[in-house]
Amino acid sequence: MRSSKRTGALVAAGLAATLLLSACGTTSDRGAAGGADDGTFSMFIGEPENPLVPGDTTEDQGNQIVSSLWTGLVQYDKTGGVAYTGVADSITSDDSTTWTVALKNGWTFHDGTPVTAQSFVDAWNYAAYSPNAQAASYFFANVVGYDALQAPTDDQGELVGAPAATEMTGLAVVDDGTFTVTLSAPFAQWPVTVGYSAFYPLPKSFFADPKAAGEQPVGNGPFKADEPFAPGTGITLTRYDQYAGDDKAQVSSVEYRVYTDVDTAYTDVVAGNLDVLRRIPAGAGATAPGEFGSRYLEDTSSSTYLGLPLYEPRFADKRVRQALSMGIDRAAIATAIFDGTRIPATSVIAPTIDGARENSCTYCHIDVAAANKLLDAAHFDRSRPIELWFDSGAGQDAWMEAVGNQLRQNLGIDYVLKGDLAIPEYMPLAMTKGFTGPFRSGWTMDYPSPQNYLEPLYSASALPPGGANTTFYSNPEFDRLVAEGNQAQSNAAAIAKYNRAEDVLLEDMPIIPMFFQVEQSVFSEHVSNVKVDLFGRVEAAAVTVDD
Repeated sequence: MRSSKRTGALVAAGLAATLLLSACGTTSDRGAAGGADDGTFSMFIGEPENPLVPGDTTEDQGNQIVSSLWTGLVQYDKTGGVAYTGVADSITSDDSTTWTVALKNGWTFHDGTPVTAQSFVDAWNYAAYSPNAQAASYFFANVVGYDALQAPTDDQGELVGAPAATEMTGLAVVDDGTFTVTLSAPFAQWPVTVGYSAFYPLPKSFFADPKAAGEQPVGNGPFKADEPFAPGTGITLTRYDQYAGDDKAQVSSVEYRVYTDVDTAYTDVVAGNLDVLRRIPAGAGATAPGEFGSRYLEDTSSSTYLGLPLYEPRFADKRVRQALSMGIDRAAIATAIFDGTRIPATSVIAPTIDGARENSCTYCHIDVAAANKLLDAAHFDRSRPIELWFDSGAGQDAWMEAVGNQLRQNLGIDYVLKGDLAIPEYMPLAMTKGFTGPFRSGWTMDYPSPQNYLEPLYSASALPPGGANTTFYSNPEFDRLVAEGNQAQSNAAAIAKYNRAEDVLLEDMPIIPMFFQVEQSVFSEHVSNVKVDLFGRVEAAAVTVDD
C-alpha cells in the first residue's frame, strides 16, 4: 500500500489482488484539452434514496453520482491504502486524537469559489447537526462536541427540543488552508475514514438553499451538474474543466439514467442502448461472460445480509436468530440462483479486508437439527408465517423466495414475501422500525478497514435516525471492543479488538450474513477504460468514448 504523509497513524491494507481490475481498451488523454467534445456515455442508476448531498447519501445509487461530483480529502490506491491525491496535502497527529489537516492550493467548487478549510468545517457541522437529519451524521460522532449538536428526542425518536449547539467544538479553522480536528478518544485509523463521501466539502452557496443544492449539487469533482436531478429520469453531468485533481474526466458528459428494473437495463446494454451497467441481474450471470467477453468485469466489493428487527418481540431471543441462520443453505442458493457468483458468508468482515477471518460465524452453516432444537427451546411460534422484506426492481425476488422455501422445508415456518417497495420507500422503513420480519440489506465499505464493517452498522452511536444500525442492536461489550480497536496504536492490536467485537456480534446475531457478492458489470462497445473501484463504483472520469 502507498504510505501516507501523516505520523502516528494506522492505515488498513490487505485488499486482495482480485480487486485489481484491468482497463478495457486504451487510455485516452482527450479530457485534458478542456472544452473539446469528447463524447458522452450512459450509465444505469437506481433511484437515489435522498437528495444528492454528501452527508445524506449513504446508499450506493446516490453515491455513484456523488462520487462523480465531489473529491474528498484523500482517495485510495488499488490496494486500499490512503492516497493523498485529493484535496488534503497532509493529515498529521502526534497523539491520534488531535489531527491537523493541511489542504492543497487551487481547488475550486463548480461555482468558481475556492475550497477552503471552512468548506470542510461547515459541511461537517451541517451533517452532524441532528435537525438537518443527515443519514451520515454518525460518522462525526467521535468529534468533540458532536453530542451538543444532537437534539433531545422522545421514546419514538421524534425531536422534542433544539440542540445545545450548532458547531462542534472539536473543529477549528486555522487559516484557509488548514483546520484541526479533535476527537473524543484516540482513533489511529481516522485518516482512513475521510475519503468517504460524508466528509466531502460544501460551498457557501449550499447553505443559502440546501434543498435546491440537493437537486442540483455544486461539488468540486471531475463532473458538474448543469441541471437538477429529475426523479425517475436521472441527471446528465458535464466535465468540469477547472478540476484540480489528476483524475480528470475523459468525456464531455455522463448520463446517469434511472431504471426501476435491472432486467430492463440489462436488455438495453445488450442492445447497445445503455453503455454501462454496474450490476447485472442474477439470471444473466451464466451467459454474460460469453456475451460480453472483455466488456465483462467482476469485483467483490459488497456483502448481502438479512437484518433482523430486534424491536419485534418475535425476534428478540438470540436463539431464534441463530436458528434462522442455521436453517439457510447459503451455498445451495449461491449455486442455484447466482451461478456461483455469490460467496456464502461465514463472517461479517469481507474476505478482502485485512482482519477478516473465514468461519468466524458459528451459526452461518446449515444445521437443521440444531436449528430446530434452538427454536423449540425459545418456544418460537411456527404457526405464524415470517414476513421477508426486500426492495423491488433489483433482482432480489428469486433468492429471497429461496430463503423462504428453505425456512419452510427445514424449520416448518411458512413465509410471506414483502418485495413491492422501491428503495425510496423501503429505506425509510429500515430507519423507523418499520419491518416486521427479516429484511434484505447490503453493505459496500466506505473505507478499507474492518472497523467499517462493525461500528457504522451495529454500534449504539449508529442507531437511527443518525446512523445505519437498522436492526437497532445494542451491546455495550461490542461497543467497548470497537472503541478499544479504534484507540489501538498498531494494526495488529486494532484487528485483535475488532475480531473480538465481531465474535460478540456473531453470537448475538442481529443479522444473518448471507453472501459476499461477486459483482458483475458489463458495458457496450461504445466505451472503453471502464473500471470498478474498491467500493463497487464505476470510475466515471476514467471512461472513454470510442465513437
